Amino acid sequence: MFLSVFDMFKIGIGPSSSHTMGPMLAAARFLDHLRGLPFGVVGLRARLHGSLAFTGVGHATDRAVILGFAGFTPDAYDAARAEGTLTQIARTGTVDAPGLGQLRFAPDTDLVFDYGPPLPGHVNGLVLMATDAQGDVIAQETYFSIGGGFVVTRDELGAPPPAPAAEFPYPFETAAQMLEMARASGKSIAAMKRANELKLRTPSELDHGLRRIWQVMNDCITLGLSGEGTLPGGLSVRRRAKGIMTALLAEQGLNLTAPHTINDWIGVYAMAVNEENAAGGQVVTAPTNGAAGVVPATIRYWLDHVPGASAARLDEFLLTAAAIGGLIKHNASISGAECGCQAEVGSAAAMAAAGLAAVLGGSPAQIENAAEIALEHHLGMTCDPVKGLVQVPCIERNGLGAIKAVSAASLALRGDGTHFMPLDNCIEAMRQTGADMSEKYKETALGGLAVNIPNC
Repeated sequence: MFLSVFDMFKIGIGPSSSHTMGPMLAAARFLDHLRGLPFGVVGLRARLHGSLAFTGVGHATDRAVILGFAGFTPDAYDAARAEGTLTQIARTGTVDAPGLGQLRFAPDTDLVFDYGPPLPGHVNGLVLMATDAQGDVIAQETYFSIGGGFVVTRDELGAPPPAPAAEFPYPFETAAQMLEMARASGKSIAAMKRANELKLRTPSELDHGLRRIWQVMNDCITLGLSGEGTLPGGLSVRRRAKGIMTALLAEQGLNLTAPHTINDWIGVYAMAVNEENAAGGQVVTAPTNGAAGVVPATIRYWLDHVPGASAARLDEFLLTAAAIGGLIKHNASISGAECGCQAEVGSAAAMAAAGLAAVLGGSPAQIENAAEIALEHHLGMTCDPVKGLVQVPCIERNGLGAIKAVSAASLALRGDGTHFMPLDNCIEAMRQTGADMSEKYKETALGGLAVNIPNC
């Protein structure tokens, strides 16, 4: 199954790719479905299940569904217009659904958080319904938000993957296949990934898209480093990235900086992204919103702190990282609700380590080793956001994930790529660990740090 670099890196909004972006996209898909029906629709309803119910308020899932019904999409999100739209819908009890007109929708009664057992198939489920003039349901579809902004229907969830739209020159589905194709072709992982991408788009389209991904990532870092105040949601978590950056800049040239301070630079870049994400800003899934800070922080570290780094090689970093992320998603998961935070920050760290190893001159074997080291040392990490908000421990966790990514790349480059545990086996271990992990530790806010909080 081919996963594009633009599948792994999607431009969207915070705070969650699975709980915010996915439900918004599901609502948009449902409107598309309704436009094709031979009869009219009068009203809309939604029911959130599983993790979407338990942590939906903290992740703005309800807002996302409502805005999706109103025609909003993550990649073209307008925050100011969204607030006005939400106010109008709450006041009128109607939503202006593009192509369908004014439909009945009262958020307080027509959007339900169902705290019962998750829907069969996936923990992130939502049921969207259309009603007639009497309020009877006349159309219904079940969607699952499976992580990273990917959305499937119930039928699609259990169906075999569709046939590829094109014949790809390097159709690797495992790391072993990837390494063998690299050996046989003499090409780098990034070069093979580029060749695959060019079966679907022109070189200029690919290059423009990659530049756009980094632009949004870097803009997010910049905004995060200037943000002040507390994050929304009720935890009163204050934004720290600006203060840390100010202190780091003040120390420069004073001979006060310890060598390990470089970790603070790496960490603050990641924290800046995830503070923006928690505030509902524009981010790039990498591969998810909850892990959106790891890859950009690693890139920014490379560009700003590593001698010889060049923005001309950003495509090599992103394409290599996307290749690794695609392997993890295809063979395990990038969803915290499925496999815990090992699937989010762990996957992001593996992607970032691979990208950094590539631009530092690593061979395909060293790149695979870097990804394996980073993922291996996130195995078992739970997803336990306090009150369902991607703030504690998520913001700091991205900083530590980026630091691990840099360390993994450096360690791999000290060797020749030969190592004991193949990346494929590590990915399988992550999948098995996620399957065995208690549901309390998979983005439900029912276990771990989420229930061990100060009494105040």
